[in-house]
Amino acid sequence: MGATPLGSNPTTCPAGVPNPDPGLPLVAVEEGLPTAKGPRWTPAKIALWVAIALLGGVAWVVLAVVRGETVNAMWFVFASVSTYFIGYRFYSKYIEKYLLKPDDRRATPAEYKADGKDFAVTDRRVLYGHHFAAIAGAGPLVGPVLAAQMGYLPGTIWIIVGAVFAGAVQDYVVMFFSMRRGGRSLGQMARDELGVIGGTAALIATLVIMIIIVAILALVVVNALAESSWGVFSVSMTIPIALFMGCYLRFFRPGKVTEISIIGFILLIGAIIGGGAIAGTGWGAAFFHLDKVTIAVGIIIYGFIAAILPVWLLLAPRDYLSTFMKVGTIVMLAVAIIIVRPEINVPAFSEFASGDNGPVVSGSLFPFLFVTIACGALSGFHALISSGTTPKLIEKERQSRMIGYGGMLMESFVAIMALVAALSIDRGIYFAMNASPAATGGTVEGAVAFVNSLGLQGVNLTPDMLTQTARDVGESTIISRTGGAPTLSVGLAHIMQQFIGGNAMMAFWYHFAIMFEALFILTAVDAGTRVARFMLQDSLGNFVPKFKDTSWRAGAWMTTAIMVAAWGSVLIMGVTDPLGGINTLFPLFGIANQLLAAIALSVCMAIVARRGNFRHIWIIALPLAFAAVVTITASFYKIFSNVPAVGYFAQNQQFSKALADGKTSFGTAKTVAAIEAVIRNTMIQGVLSILFVTLSIIVIAAATLATWKAYKTGANASSEDPAVPSRIFAPAGFIPTPAEKDLQKEWDALPAHNTPLRTGH
Repeated sequence: MGATPLGSNPTTCPAGVPNPDPGLPLVAVEEGLPTAKGPRWTPAKIALWVAIALLGGVAWVVLAVVRGETVNAMWFVFASVSTYFIGYRFYSKYIEKYLLKPDDRRATPAEYKADGKDFAVTDRRVLYGHHFAAIAGAGPLVGPVLAAQMGYLPGTIWIIVGAVFAGAVQDYVVMFFSMRRGGRSLGQMARDELGVIGGTAALIATLVIMIIIVAILALVVVNALAESSWGVFSVSMTIPIALFMGCYLRFFRPGKVTEISIIGFILLIGAIIGGGAIAGTGWGAAFFHLDKVTIAVGIIIYGFIAAILPVWLLLAPRDYLSTFMKVGTIVMLAVAIIIVRPEINVPAFSEFASGDNGPVVSGSLFPFLFVTIACGALSGFHALISSGTTPKLIEKERQSRMIGYGGMLMESFVAIMALVAALSIDRGIYFAMNASPAATGGTVEGAVAFVNSLGLQGVNLTPDMLTQTARDVGESTIISRTGGAPTLSVGLAHIMQQFIGGNAMMAFWYHFAIMFEALFILTAVDAGTRVARFMLQDSLGNFVPKFKDTSWRAGAWMTTAIMVAAWGSVLIMGVTDPLGGINTLFPLFGIANQLLAAIALSVCMAIVARRGNFRHIWIIALPLAFAAVVTITASFYKIFSNVPAVGYFAQNQQFSKALADGKTSFGTAKTVAAIEAVIRNTMIQGVLSILFVTLSIIVIAAATLATWKAYKTGANASSEDPAVPSRIFAPAGFIPTPAEKDLQKEWDALPAHNTPLRTGH
């Protein structure tokens, strides 16, 4: 029996959704019925899923139970991929069927609000690329690399299991609920669902947290590109390449996604090869050799321009291209790991898992592992993208599962690969790269002395190891290249050169990795700035309604400038921080990010409660409870701990006393100006920690109260926009089902003048 089309019979249409245009083919096929190809479950399919489950089970046993001197990296690939397949096929399908219940007969905001700028129907494959690139910024690269100091097992469990049951759930449900509300921002949804107090707290929290998040993302780019002529040239070239791709798809060859992907990929490889050649010339090395402050200013200017350009011109095509490159690179790395089979010498739980004295990040495993690894497992930043740009571009409701849940699983895989890459390099080199400049002195001799003073078993770092590694990857130094991206690049180059090219290719692989990382992080910066602009417009629109009109250019430019100035100021503070910006600011980033996730899940819980679906509210309540406990505990540590390495105010008092005692050098601060900078920065970070946790507790309490009231009153209300019938069709996943292929043929056969216009790619 074939799949039954919807919309052909008035009795099949849900209440409030009129029948589609009778002059057009049907806009949806019913999900869940057997197709013409046969029953859903065949012996072959059952055998396939049993094999996937068995492979994943064996991999988890090896990682979690078997204890040897080393563990083979291929088991990380098998454990993660098997878990992702099972989670996507079964758990996300359960959420779709019982919690969200999408309906492709309803038009999405991209269709009924289309303006060609912020609201534009976008091909699901391009949008998957855009969304994945926007969420997969610095987080899955930085967090796992920093958390590698605690051992391989805690991070592995949190990245994989956390993504399946928390991160992907959040991204999916936030995207769906925002889409049903006209693409409203998370802060505005909170105001609508939680009332004045809870909503206002959420609006303020999301705006301020967004500033911190975008600033840290930009800081990672700065650290990756500073004093690297090759990297600066290659990454700069991605901007004109993306503009060319946007115009190509818009004006010259609309819909030719595969074609422009191939062209873009060739141009990207050319940019990497050209970067190496230009960096090898005298003028190129001088012109593109930029310091951190110069690069930071350039990124601030770029963030403003990119955020005000039409989404089809730069954001969507560049995101798709960078996704194509990043997914391809990560898959290639996974294949290389399976073939090369590098041995991991890092213990399951390291010497720093239970103490506060970690040389890379301070604090014990609980709660700091769960805030250090934010993106890749659970990330509040994703909720802003899922309620910012993506719901304004999505074609059909059922595509939100592939883009929201599936996009997060792919980011989690990036995080696992980043973790494996960090674990695969020599532990001494790892600590030399990730310790702050203040700890290593920025010199080979200082790094060797610092790392060897840690007393790590089996670690004996020598100057030759550091200088030879730097030569191999084509850099002048690898000392204190914090931020995760350089460490991942060294690890990737170390593995890939054993797979393709040998030692002579290490420099190419290193800069290849640097470029694709910077591509993604820049994407998160401009997408984050655009989302921040939407959030500020929504907030100001409560007082000046004109700001809610996203097509009002003056308002868009004004709010973009305000948000760029805000995160740009934090970026400059991080770039000039004497303690090393990433090492001191990343804990604040992680806590703020996870508090934002708790806020997002709180809003979603209130929405589900108002819909009356209490039977399945646990899907959201469980990750919310975990995120709330972890992040509030971590916040209290950062505020109240009397250990200077952990508590902001304890560190502030320590340096303030040193300054009052007349010291001109103290600890890692070598000058009076550096001591004053530490005092200023720790006070700002401490005050922000108090603000974040207070606002988050207010929002969580308001959502819990709203949920309880809905349960007691049996309310079944909705703040969704009125349903509008759709006049377009698109498959739900990457690969159309047989029924979708049949329906697509009907749409393809329509005369051009009868086909509804699309505004995006």
